[in-house]
Amino acid sequence: MKIHLIISLGNPGAEYEKTFHNVGHLFLNFLDKGIRSETFMNKSGEFVKQELKKAKVKPDNLLVIHDDSDIELGKFKFSFARNSAGHKGVQNIINQLKTKEFWRLRIGIRPLKNKQKADDLVLKKITSSQMITLEKVFKEAAKQL
Repeated sequence: MKIHLIISLGNPGAEYEKTFHNVGHLFLNFLDKGIRSETFMNKSGEFVKQELKKAKVKPDNLLVIHDDSDIELGKFKFSFARNSAGHKGVQNIINQLKTKEFWRLRIGIRPLKNKQKADDLVLKKITSSQMITLEKVFKEAAKQL
């Protein structure tokens, strides 16, 4: 994995700050480097495309950090060249770049034994105990970077 550009996905505005959809931004704050998408999650593609062009970076050297409701809270996965699996922000990036050949850090947000739909889950506020779990994930993921 040769990363030259890190971009986190999320939603702008104070009302979204500590929601699960902004886990990517929270991880970027933890890393203290990278670029925070300034657009709404589902419109991330244009922003990512512009930043790649500005930085003169190819998609296969890009790491996109985002929430993943298919992964349990407390876990994460790095993946490359995978389909969006229904994540609208990632799908928008794939559509704009016309490739899925980029790296992703998928941070799990699904609470144990929770069958909520992703749309209901992503805009929920993160509790303090969930934040402690996420901080452990951030430390482990940062080590692997």
